[in-house]
Amino acid sequence: MAAQKKYFHDHLVLALLSVNGFIAVGGIIFLLVRLATSHGNGYIVQYRSVEVIDRFKTGTVVDLLSFAVFMALVLGIHSVLSWRMYKINRHLAIAVLALGILLLVLTSIISNALLVLR
Repeated sequence: MAAQKKYFHDHLVLALLSVNGFIAVGGIIFLLVRLATSHGNGYIVQYRSVEVIDRFKTGTVVDLLSFAVFMALVLGIHSVLSWRMYKINRHLAIAVLALGILLLVLTSIISNALLVLR
């Protein structure tokens, strides 16, 4: 119980958890708003940069909603993983949260790029 108390009193951990939460919630809301304002049934869900005939793969809304589910999973898994790692090493827990931020930012950028291609 002492490790949990220390974890939630660590200012850097709380700051990184807050940034993770804001990026995840903001990315999910941004994705859902972009999907709600665009009407149609064909969305580009994959882009292959190899020189082939069909570079763009189309899909449904469910394929793009998987980005929102992925962001929520990244937030949850990195938070729990960081909390469990904090007992072992504080710096490792901070690194896990920082990598979560990177993963959430990249997911937001990629989902936005696929929606712009539509």
